[in-house]
Amino acid sequence: MNRDQFKDRIENFHGHYLHPDDLRIGLYVHLDLGWMDHPFTFSNFKIKDEEQIRKIRALNLEKIRYDPMRSDIVPDFPKTIQTNWTPAAAPPQPATQPDLLQRSDRFKKLNEIIIESEQTFARNASTAREAVRNLIAHPEHSKKAAEVLVNEMVNSVITESDIVLHAISGNNSSQVNFIHPINVSVLALMLAKSLDMKEEEAVMLGVASIFHDVGKEEALQNKSFVDLHCEIGARIALRAGMADRVSKIILQHHEYMDGSGFPLHLRDEKIDPLARILVLVNYYDNLCNPPNPAEAMTPYEALSQMYASQSQKFDSTLLKLLIKSLGVYPPGSIVQLTNDVYGIVLTVNPNKPLLPLVMIYVPEVARETPVVIDLGEEKNLTIRKCLRAAQLPQEVFDYLRPSKRVSYYFLRKEDALGPELDPESTDTSAETGQDLKLRRA
Repeated sequence: MNRDQFKDRIENFHGHYLHPDDLRIGLYVHLDLGWMDHPFTFSNFKIKDEEQIRKIRALNLEKIRYDPMRSDIVPDFPKTIQTNWTPAAAPPQPATQPDLLQRSDRFKKLNEIIIESEQTFARNASTAREAVRNLIAHPEHSKKAAEVLVNEMVNSVITESDIVLHAISGNNSSQVNFIHPINVSVLALMLAKSLDMKEEEAVMLGVASIFHDVGKEEALQNKSFVDLHCEIGARIALRAGMADRVSKIILQHHEYMDGSGFPLHLRDEKIDPLARILVLVNYYDNLCNPPNPAEAMTPYEALSQMYASQSQKFDSTLLKLLIKSLGVYPPGSIVQLTNDVYGIVLTVNPNKPLLPLVMIYVPEVARETPVVIDLGEEKNLTIRKCLRAAQLPQEVFDYLRPSKRVSYYFLRKEDALGPELDPESTDTSAETGQDLKLRRA
C-alpha cells in the first residue's frame, strides 16, 4: 500500500481507534486518561517496545486512540471497531497500581525537595543581601553572618558524597542585587567541590564571592567609581577584618588570563587560583543576569559564548569543569524535546550532561506540583533545541513561568536523580566542551 492509498484509507476510517490486542511497536497512541491514571510520562507517544504494549493492555481500555500520520506502521483495522464510538476509559487494573503509586510518590518527593531547596536559597540570598548592605556600617556583624552562611554551605557541599545544581524559579528583576552574590557563591562552591578543595580555602572563596561587589555599595554608580569597585571592595574587606587572601580575591575578580581584565591587568599564574574561579563564575552569572533583563543570555548561550569566543579570558581547566558541572543544557534552560513537548531544565545530570531533569508542560497537571522527568530514564527522548522565553506559546509560558533571572542552589544527587543504576553509562562528552560548541542554536 502506497502513501496515498494509506491516506485515503485513513480518511475513510473515522475515529482512528484500535483494539488493545492490535497494538504494535511503531504505533503513535493517545491514552484518553488522566495523567495519574496511567504509568507513562506522556499520555501520547510512539510505542517503542513490548513492555509498553503490556502496560497499555493492563489499563483495560476497550480501545486505543492512535495517530495514523505519526505512526511508523499501517495497522490492520479490526472488524470489531465501530467508527461511532467515543473514547472510553476504565480505571487502571491492580497490576498497574504499583507503577502509578511509585510514580506518584517519586514526583511528590521530588517536588518537596525542590520546594525545600528554593526556600533555603531565598533565606540565604536574603542573608547575603543584608551582609553586603551592612558591611561598611556594621562590619563585624556582617562578616560573622556571611561566615556562618558560607560555613553552612561549605559543610553541606563538602560532606555530601555528590551534589548537583538545581535551577531556582520565581525570581524577579528587582532581586538582582542580592541574587548575584549567592548565585556566584553557589557556582564557586560547586567548582570547589569538583576540585576537592580543602575546606579552609572553600570558605575563603565563599566569603569573597559573597562580598566581591561590596565596593559598588560605596561607589556612586558612575563609571569612574564602578571601575574602582575592586580596589574599594578589597579595602573594605581588610577594614572589616577579613583575611588578606579574601581581600586579594576580591581585588582580582575581574582579572582575565589574557591580561585584558582590571584593575592590574594580571595574566595567567599571577592571578590567585581562587580568584580565577570567582572570575569565571562571576562572568557567567553576569551574562545570564545583567542589570537589564532584556540583555540576558540564556544559560546555554552564555556557556556557548564563553567557550567559543572568550575562552582565552579564563583558566581552561576551570572553564571545562564549569561546562561539565552545568551540563550542555544548564539548569534554567528552556527547551523543546524531540516529542515537541516544552520544558525547563531544572537539574543537571553530571553523568549524562545531555539528559538533565526537565520540568515539562503538562496542562492537565497542576502547576503547583509539576511533572519533572529524568531524560536519562526516558527511552528515545532527548532535547531537540534550546529556546528563549519569547519563543514559547503563550499557554506554555503561563504554565512554565520561566524566570527573568537564572539562579542556582544545591540538591543531593540521590534526591534529585535517584541512585545511580548504571555506573558504566557515564557520559563525559561535555568535558571538552565539544558538544556545546557543535550544538549551539
